[in-house]
Amino acid sequence: MGESHPQGTAERQPRAPQLLELAQWVAQRCSEAGLHPTPLPALSLIRADQTVDHLPAIYEPSLCVVVQGRKRALLGDEQFEYNPGHFLVVSMTLPVIAQITEASPQRPYLCLRLEIDAGAVADLLMQSAPEPVAAAGRGLYLESMSQELADAFLRLLRVLDQPAELSVLAPMLTREIYFRVLGSSMGARLRDLVDSASHARRIAAAIELIKQRFDQNFSVAEIAEQVHVSPSTLHHRFKALTAMTPLQFQKQLRLHEARRLMLSEGLGAASAGHRVGYGSPSQFSREYRRLFGQPPRRALQLLGPHAA
Repeated sequence: MGESHPQGTAERQPRAPQLLELAQWVAQRCSEAGLHPTPLPALSLIRADQTVDHLPAIYEPSLCVVVQGRKRALLGDEQFEYNPGHFLVVSMTLPVIAQITEASPQRPYLCLRLEIDAGAVADLLMQSAPEPVAAAGRGLYLESMSQELADAFLRLLRVLDQPAELSVLAPMLTREIYFRVLGSSMGARLRDLVDSASHARRIAAAIELIKQRFDQNFSVAEIAEQVHVSPSTLHHRFKALTAMTPLQFQKQLRLHEARRLMLSEGLGAASAGHRVGYGSPSQFSREYRRLFGQPPRRALQLLGPHAA
């Protein structure tokens, strides 16, 4: 299994007091484990009091900043491990298996997650964003945190409790965060998310089509035609960015949605499998076990504070 490490950056590493203040701020507002919204809809806070070995999730475009503890994201055969001082950039929708590898009630895992607004990134690029170094690779990657980026996150957190300041300053601070990420060593991948001529943007469009039709049968050729690439190009580029083929991606979306239906709506395995497009209960059970490591009937037994 390949392991990815944060890329270097010309900017300075964050100071220990910056990281400590980020962790203290999140801890004060997350007294219990789980996902916590904030007054800024795009920003959420996450706390876990124990390690988690197998946490299936659909990652949407976002920046994930661990301020205490350690986490690992598994995409195909690759693993991306990040801890304080580093962050994960998710440039497109991706099904992953996450692991919280360092957490305890005394020293919980704490994370900030900022959703990426593609429109705001595109607007920024039309103005004066720094030119990033060209890059190619997966649709999620690790970066080293800089002092400048850590400071921007701190200032964003500080205005959350000031409604008058929040409405004015939050958009500016969010733009600054995008600006810092675009200027990092792997910033080209975020730029490609909004560049209509890039292969990454076309794959992102293909992903949206698959999300809309995940419970239906379709061919790769149909998706390729709608995003204006050849089937072979779609297959190659899709796998390069997501570590899976379009049909494997569809299968994972089906299985994740079936799991959600069982956990949140109480559907039985057969009903959940049928709802997401499986005609054969045995095939659904077999593929569910292969992805999640447990048969579907164990889903409700495994429900816990971090299941979602």
